[in-house]
Amino acid sequence: MKKTTKVVEVVDDFDGSPADQTVRFAFNGASYEIDLNREHFEEFAAAIQPYIKAGRKVGSTRRRGNAGNPNQRLENAKIRAWAQGEGLEVSDRGRIPAPIVEAYRKAHA
Repeated sequence: MKKTTKVVEVVDDFDGSPADQTVRFAFNGASYEIDLNREHFEEFAAAIQPYIKAGRKVGSTRRRGNAGNPNQRLENAKIRAWAQGEGLEVSDRGRIPAPIVEAYRKAHA
């Protein structure tokens, strides 16, 4: 089997030089991501530092999945039972791999 290797070069979003890191931040309800070299990162950190000192850190805003949805639980149980009957490996809990869900839907279309 042929193997392919991809090389990804991350560049500074200001000047196109090689970036050292990706910085994620939020402002006014929107999340942003920017690739910066060391110099630009230090400038960014210095500029935002007074606001960080004066501000408050807040908890995560991650949303929960739909595991609590009774219809989804029933559907997942049907998919798991079908997959196990077909001899496919699927765990009793957690996310069902997309290829198994697709195969189930094709078989029941």
